[in-house]
Amino acid sequence: MKVKRSASKTLTYTVLIIMVLVCVAPLLIILMNSFKGKLFISDDLFAFLTPQSFVGGANYVSGVTKMNFVGAFGTSLFVTVASVILIVFLCSMTAWYLVRVKNKFTSVLFYLFVFAMIVPFQMVMFTMSWVSNRLSLGNPVGILVLYLGFGAGLSVFIFTGFLKSIPIDIEEAAIIDGCTPMQVFFKVVFPIMRPTIITVAILDVMWIWNDYLLPLIVLDTGYTTLPIAIQKIFTGGYGAVDMGGLMAMLVLSIIPIIIFYLAAQKHIIEGVVAGAVKG
Repeated sequence: MKVKRSASKTLTYTVLIIMVLVCVAPLLIILMNSFKGKLFISDDLFAFLTPQSFVGGANYVSGVTKMNFVGAFGTSLFVTVASVILIVFLCSMTAWYLVRVKNKFTSVLFYLFVFAMIVPFQMVMFTMSWVSNRLSLGNPVGILVLYLGFGAGLSVFIFTGFLKSIPIDIEEAAIIDGCTPMQVFFKVVFPIMRPTIITVAILDVMWIWNDYLLPLIVLDTGYTTLPIAIQKIFTGGYGAVDMGGLMAMLVLSIIPIIIFYLAAQKHIIEGVVAGAVKG
C-alpha cells in the first residue's frame, strides 16, 4: 500500500514538474535571447547564452530608442486600468441587480450575458470595427466601451455566482438602518465581494494588457498599445526582424503583468471557489 502511494506521489510530482517546465520554458527562452546578439538568435534560438553571444543591455537600449516605449506603455496602462475599473464596478452592480430582482426580464438578461461568453471574437470583429468607426471609438477612451462589452459576460457570471451566497438579511438590515440602495451596495455588498472582485480584476488585467487583436482593429494610427508597438517597430521589410530588440521589449512588457499577478495570485483560487461553489 505504501509503495503504491509513493509511486502515485512520484508520478504526480513528475507530471507537475513537466507542466511547470512547459509553462516557464517560453519565458526563460525570451529572457535568455534578450541578452543575445540578433545573429546568434537567428542561428539558434534555443542555444544557451555564451560569452560570445552575450551583448548585455544593448538590445534593451536599442529597443527603447527605436520605439516610443513610454508612450505605448502609458496607453496600455491607461486602457487596462480604466477598462478593469469600468468592468468591476458596472458588472458587479449589474450582477447584484440580476440576483436581487427576480423576474423574466432579469432571467433573459442573465442568459444573454452567459451567451456573450461563448460568442467568438472573430464572429463580431468586422461588425464591431464598422460600428466603432461610425461612433469614433478608435481612441484610448472609446476602446474602453468595447472592452466593457467583451468583458461583461464572464464578469457578470462570476459576480452572480458569488452574490447568490450573500444572505439578503444583511441588506435588509442596512435598509432598516436608513441606507439607500446605492449605500447598501457600496457599504455592505461591495466590501463582501472583495475576493471575487480581485479575481475578476486579475483575469481582466491579464487579458487586456496582453490583447493585440482588438486594439489593432479599433485604434487609430496615432495610438498604439505595447503589443502593437513592438510588432510594428521590430518587423521590417522583406520579413526582416530585429530579434534582439524584439525579445528585450517582450521582457519589458511581460514584467509588469508578472509582478501584478504574483502580488494578487493568492486571491484567485479564493475568489473562483467563492463564486463557483457557493453560487
